[in-house]
Amino acid sequence: MSGVGPVEPGEGTHVQDAPPAPLPQRGPLAGHFERHRRVVLGALITSAVLAGSGYLYVTRPRPEPPPAPPYPNQVTDIAYLRPGTTSSNTASRGFTFEAEVITESGPPVTVTRISQPYAGLSVTSSPRTPFRTKAGSPRKITVTLRVTECGNVPRNAGLPFLDVTLRNTRAMQVHSFILGPQYAQDLSRALQVACSNKFG
Repeated sequence: MSGVGPVEPGEGTHVQDAPPAPLPQRGPLAGHFERHRRVVLGALITSAVLAGSGYLYVTRPRPEPPPAPPYPNQVTDIAYLRPGTTSSNTASRGFTFEAEVITESGPPVTVTRISQPYAGLSVTSSPRTPFRTKAGSPRKITVTLRVTECGNVPRNAGLPFLDVTLRNTRAMQVHSFILGPQYAQDLSRALQVACSNKFG
């Protein structure tokens, strides 16, 4: 024999079949995984989808918060309408007038208190405080100033004002409202009538 090549079987011999290759060793959970493969794959996909959705939810752009409502003194005004009655009767010395509480915008405003700076005067209102006003719905009120001590009221109220406590969902504030020159004249006249004997 000469040359290079594969060895060939001689006469009366035959090629033996190669033994089958051994199967790879399988772990203890392999059989269990084979039986439950679809369930496990479904659970893995679901977990991945939930994780992705959670990430998108957490990293989503946040909407701008709504603007805060205005402070109550920025949207509320009190207008002097007209004088009512003036009395010099000792038991009921006072001055009654009508006004209008106007809320221009925003949430309702509650008037919780009405007062004034003179120690010799008391203030009551109808409706009684507290009362609410809504935007676009002016509220008419009647205010009565009663003289409790003539010695502590001015003979001439030059620039009188009302201190009004206002509250809305943003804040509570005390605001001084100047009701204008007509109110000052009417109040001065009423105080002179009420305390005519003291001022004389």
